[in-house]
Amino acid sequence: MSLIRAVTTVGGYTMLSRITGFARDILIARYLGAGMVSDAFFVAFRFPNLFRRLFAEGAFSAAFVPLYSGTVEVEGKEAAQHFANRAATILALILVVFVAVMEVIMPWAMVILAPGFEIVPGKMELATELSRIAFPYLLFISLVSLQSGVLNSLGRFAAAAAAPVLLNLTLIAALLGAADLGDTPGHALSWGVTAAGVIQFLWLAHHCRAAGASVRFAWPRVTEKVKLLGRRILPVVFGSSLYQVNLLIGTVLASMVSDGAVSYLYYADRVTQLPLGVVGVAVGTALLPLLSRQIKAGNLNAAFWNQNRALEFALLLTLPAGGALMVISGPVISVLFERGAFSAQDVTATAAAMVAFAAGLPAYVMIKVFSPAFYAREDTATPVKVAAVSMAVNIALNLSLMWTLGHLGIAIGATVSSWVNALLLGWILHRRAELKLDGRLLSRLPKILLATLIMAGTLWGGAEVAGSLLRGSEAVRAGTLAGLIALGMVVYFGFAFLIRATALSDFKGFLRRDAA
Repeated sequence: MSLIRAVTTVGGYTMLSRITGFARDILIARYLGAGMVSDAFFVAFRFPNLFRRLFAEGAFSAAFVPLYSGTVEVEGKEAAQHFANRAATILALILVVFVAVMEVIMPWAMVILAPGFEIVPGKMELATELSRIAFPYLLFISLVSLQSGVLNSLGRFAAAAAAPVLLNLTLIAALLGAADLGDTPGHALSWGVTAAGVIQFLWLAHHCRAAGASVRFAWPRVTEKVKLLGRRILPVVFGSSLYQVNLLIGTVLASMVSDGAVSYLYYADRVTQLPLGVVGVAVGTALLPLLSRQIKAGNLNAAFWNQNRALEFALLLTLPAGGALMVISGPVISVLFERGAFSAQDVTATAAAMVAFAAGLPAYVMIKVFSPAFYAREDTATPVKVAAVSMAVNIALNLSLMWTLGHLGIAIGATVSSWVNALLLGWILHRRAELKLDGRLLSRLPKILLATLIMAGTLWGGAEVAGSLLRGSEAVRAGTLAGLIALGMVVYFGFAFLIRATALSDFKGFLRRDAA
């Protein structure tokens, strides 16, 4: 039950983070639109987040949490806190130097990150200025990652899971309260990014203190355990870097396509991240400890069962989500973003990118299902190799398609490469006899596809009938879209239950079978 509670907690706060994130992006679209200022801000925001995801969020957590948890178990909580304090001190010193260096060399870094900005007068200078304002966020959010690791190791998930909500609320407050005070609304947002890092740090410092696990800075000392932490971070950084480099390459190429291309891809990706963030993260989080325990116990039948149910559950939710986003992409983007500086032309360009991203949604979630099967067997090399192949496919497609399809070519490249990644992982597992699709999944998958097609056709027809309403006022468009979404859900789940693609009892049993 503790695992299910943890997944529910993380999933619930992830959903809240996505909702507040949408509110944030709606305001950004209203104040910044899709042009020079928005492109510059998104690059400024993505730059520290690149290093956060590369070092702090992924690699650091993966290396720190097992060491901290093991120290608590073997040596006690006090010894674990000494380790956490030394790790925090070393991390902070490294980051202070790194941030300072980056502030100095930011103009040259921008030339690498967004070379296409040179074409538009003043755009490179604006991106450099906003990046310098936002980059200190990296220091605070990396320390937040360490604090989150401490709390999660102690079984306290809520505070860390809620931290991203604070980022979104801070940026919303920055836009509403200071958008007109600086040179551009992008300046207010960039200052808001750094302020959010400080707020998240203080938030988790409070909760660490309440848990009796305050992280304090100590005299820097590189102990054997700190060295081990460093050694364990490096291979995870390499694996994480492939995905992040993929994103970076997309941003670089998009900056060379057209003014607004970076923004179109950002907004489209944000919408498709909602089902991925909630379903993919929850399933991946629940599946890894289950498979690890069952494989080590030699209970392969239970492991195969859980793999099949995770894949079934993921596809049951993401296939219709992807289908719906493809069919009603225009109304979704219009309702969410078409106001203020975000024009009808921006809606069309963003909706086209979202169709491409949505086509890859099932693949993204399948990767979350397949990857734990490798990690549970302590095989971290194979997913990295597959990711490298996927990245090569993405780059090749980007370079070949962007000249004719613009930003849409970049989105298509990302989707195709994600399918390559998912199918290769599944094929390798099947070849190793580590993935066996059972009869229930094989019989239900065609039914899920059929229910998805029926729903998609219904949504397409409904959107055609409600065409005039979808071009009405903001309130009318929002109400009509809500009605379409409700119609799609009723049709999909109605047919899914009717043709036995799923059953109510399944939702209680997904990912909850005993190892026996």
